[in-house]
Amino acid sequence: MSFMKLHANGIDIHYEISGRGPCVMFAHSLGSDLSIWEAQKSALAARHTVLCHDLRGHGGTDAPAGACDFDLLAADAVALLDALGIERASFVGISLGGMIGQAVALAAPQRIERLVLASTASRYPPEARTAWAERIRQVEATGLEPLVGPTLERWFTAPYRAAHPEVMARIGGLIRATPVAGYVGCCHAIATLDFTARLKALAMPTLVLAGEQDQGTPPAMAREIAAAIPGARLEIIGNAAHLANIEQADAFTGFLAEFLG
Repeated sequence: MSFMKLHANGIDIHYEISGRGPCVMFAHSLGSDLSIWEAQKSALAARHTVLCHDLRGHGGTDAPAGACDFDLLAADAVALLDALGIERASFVGISLGGMIGQAVALAAPQRIERLVLASTASRYPPEARTAWAERIRQVEATGLEPLVGPTLERWFTAPYRAAHPEVMARIGGLIRATPVAGYVGCCHAIATLDFTARLKALAMPTLVLAGEQDQGTPPAMAREIAAAIPGARLEIIGNAAHLANIEQADAFTGFLAEFLG
């Protein structure tokens, strides 16, 4: 296991790599970092090289000011693979990470072995742009602190939150620690999300995962993605909201391990 930084696509990217075997690259959600993949990493490292990285503007990766888009976020991921000499990898993305997974698969399909899109969307209705613009204004005005409580409520079901205060403290700390520039920059990308019509071009094996109680990216959004990608498989995870990889780690990791082979 090693934690490292390298310079790629104009920024310093913080990543960790462990295990051995075919590479699996993980991309986290808006307002978190690579540490959300702990359960998946330990389960997969026996048979896979597991590559986790902090997205642009998050964790230990640089947070340049200004809006970013999915072309840029996808280029970051490909540049990291290039810098590490990894020709092909399976890609697992949750939430924002799943949007980046779609962007990488569309921009550089030859680099993606298998694709896992969890708790994510391929487009938002036009009125969502207003909501993202409002979120950007709020964060620029007051920082991340006011978002911690509402975000945890969206990310986890009420029974899980009540039973796991230590997880709430840890994940709340990740949200709180996200640089404003990084959070806002990625919000600008999410506000433009519109991949659905292009997904029919994807030919790699794809698994779509959704938390049954996810309010932010509900199962209907997962169904839309799975219907758009030829041959995609859809699994709905019960008793889970947005961060199903944490709330129902065993179920999530089980689907992953089986799909990755």
